[in-house]
Amino acid sequence: MALDSEVLQGDGPLQLVFLVKTAELSPSKNYILGCHPHGIVCCGAFTCFGTEACGFKEAFPGVTSCLATLGGLFRIPLFRDYLMALGLYPVSKPSIEHLLTKSGTGNAVVIVVGGAEESLTSSPGVNTVVMKNRKGFVKLALEYGADLVPVYSFGENDLFRQVKFSEGSLGHWFQTIFKKVMGFAPCLFKGERWLLMPYRSPVFTVVGSPISVPKVPSPSQEQVDHYHQLYMEGLTKLFHKHKTSCGLEETQQICIT
Repeated sequence: MALDSEVLQGDGPLQLVFLVKTAELSPSKNYILGCHPHGIVCCGAFTCFGTEACGFKEAFPGVTSCLATLGGLFRIPLFRDYLMALGLYPVSKPSIEHLLTKSGTGNAVVIVVGGAEESLTSSPGVNTVVMKNRKGFVKLALEYGADLVPVYSFGENDLFRQVKFSEGSLGHWFQTIFKKVMGFAPCLFKGERWLLMPYRSPVFTVVGSPISVPKVPSPSQEQVDHYHQLYMEGLTKLFHKHKTSCGLEETQQICIT
């Protein structure tokens, strides 16, 4: 199985999540990978970057993926230990600073930028990315001189069917309040097998080309805006270049909000 001239990692008759490599990542540098979209449970991000099921280390020798997730989850007794045993990190500045400054080079910190807000947009055939006002990861990249890498998981939004609540409804109000208090949104969704397992739809997590970022300990807002714009352009280009080979129609568009 191959996608044009790209390297498709992972094999096996039951595999449904694939890591697609389109460029090299040098082990002499550090990176921040922005993964989109969030989907319901980030299957593409977790499988490709939180495990070795898709062969990340083989695809990018000398580079270690570090998946960062909601910091509030690390405050839950026992569940915190479970997350740490999986090798996950809280998506906080101290945690990311440690990974980018105390662990040498060859670190790829993976952040699902859209977070809880983006999960609420998840539906089959929808390619909505929440990031126009998400610039914190770009500022961190500048502060620590980490290159930015756009990543798109084609098919992530097809794994579950979410019940959508109209704006102004009680369900939508509850989701909004819960998200503000807990930091994540309680999505009502269904899948296969007792409604919990994802539908058997392939996910292609495409890792794009790194965007070179200089080290600027105190970046200006203009610098943050500049590299944020470059990142959005890189993500858009990645989406359109690989959408048809990853199962989407040519007419499909990415919507950045």
